[in-house]
Amino acid sequence: MHEQEIETLVVKRGALWLALSPLWLEREPRESDYARMIREIDASELTLRQLEWVYRLEMSPVMARYQLSMAGEWRAFDETVLLTRLVRHNRKLAGWRKGFWSLFSGLTTMMSRPRFNELVVRLMVARGEQPPS
Repeated sequence: MHEQEIETLVVKRGALWLALSPLWLEREPRESDYARMIREIDASELTLRQLEWVYRLEMSPVMARYQLSMAGEWRAFDETVLLTRLVRHNRKLAGWRKGFWSLFSGLTTMMSRPRFNELVVRLMVARGEQPPS
């Protein structure tokens, strides 16, 4: 991937990735975190299905490593390091790697799934859609 492609990826996804990152923090996301997530999802014009794939394939393989490797308390991410890791992962996300992460996404999303599900319900309500019962 060339520098221009990397820049395009960061412009396209960077704000969304940073907005969604609190799903993996040690603390519960705040109301303001969820509001920012919804704003960025709407700005990205993602469907729920596309959002699920961003969560499972683009972010969770990288973010789950943060959860498993951090010792002690952590409250925030270094945004530059985070974006660098996410870009590096997404540059390689094709072919067998995409299939691999799709297959193992249950493991990488296990710890953050309840928060993501909460986000989906809030997003559906904000969009005037009926959340699942």
